[in-house]
Amino acid sequence: MNLACCCRSTIMGKLLSLLARDENSCCSAQQKYDIFLDFENAQPTESEMELFDEVQIVLTEASDVLSDLKHYLGADQYIRAAINNPSAEQNALTWEALMPRIRTLRRFYFFSQKIAFVVPQILTEICSDDITPSLHLENQQALVKQFSEIIEFVLKFDEYKIRTPAIQNDFSYYRRVLMREGASVHSFTDQDEDSNSNLNVANKVSLFYAEATPMLRTLSNVTSQFLNKDKRLVDYAIDMLSTMVKVCIRMLETPTVQFRKQETHLFMLRVLVGLIILYDHVHPNGAFVKTSNIDIKGCVRLLKDQPEEFQTENLLNALRYTTAHLNDPSTSKTVRSLLMEA
Repeated sequence: MNLACCCRSTIMGKLLSLLARDENSCCSAQQKYDIFLDFENAQPTESEMELFDEVQIVLTEASDVLSDLKHYLGADQYIRAAINNPSAEQNALTWEALMPRIRTLRRFYFFSQKIAFVVPQILTEICSDDITPSLHLENQQALVKQFSEIIEFVLKFDEYKIRTPAIQNDFSYYRRVLMREGASVHSFTDQDEDSNSNLNVANKVSLFYAEATPMLRTLSNVTSQFLNKDKRLVDYAIDMLSTMVKVCIRMLETPTVQFRKQETHLFMLRVLVGLIILYDHVHPNGAFVKTSNIDIKGCVRLLKDQPEEFQTENLLNALRYTTAHLNDPSTSKTVRSLLMEA
């Protein structure tokens, strides 16, 4: 047994039994939540390794995408100058300043397709119907961690995007000029693509950024498509999401669970919220109905009880404004009031 396995076994031995409640599950008569998700030390097993390596490449790029998005500076002053003084010289200067930004925005869009490619592969591994979600979580912790990291990336990407209106301003101007000028602006666009190709891509990218939360839309769409391909897995996948929520809540509420890094606690809070939002988008009835397998009131109270320095208001806002069913008539007034109050 290697050192990583020994370390993991030791931690698991100490913390595996912090959750003792049994509940009904669609996958088994008794579903246990006695799982410690080792987000700090999880290592892939031999059976996980191939997919783990593939997903890790995407996650490494995700870090770069977030950094570039966080520091994105728009071309507002150049665009205003071109509008106020539409001379050939000014237009050329504006286009020259704009194109590096457009390439960056296109890269973000194409990266969303990489997310859409790997998520079904992960779900296929962790949502199979041969064992319960609890056993999947216990035995495939490296892939579960990667899935959680994708969820965190989605939340962060959309948060940064919402805070950066220059993204849509820049791309809208680019698309308008491309539609108006066509081939005459080809010398300023990508040399290996014709004007029709540029416009086709621009239309797709424009639709992507038109979404308030484009990465969440990508994640929820690809998850729904995965479920629609195999109806047998719907209940198992839904149960996996709710099981992950319950395990995260129990770990966050358990004083004996101490992480080496405070960031791990924050990571779990973000993953918890992301799981609830995803569940709400893919479950036909959402997460807020009384029959939901998710304790929404408990989740909201947990978020509100966090220390002020954790700044969980952004996470509460994500639940308020990016879920799909909060304002449905079936949503409990108590839940809605609790979530909406400051």
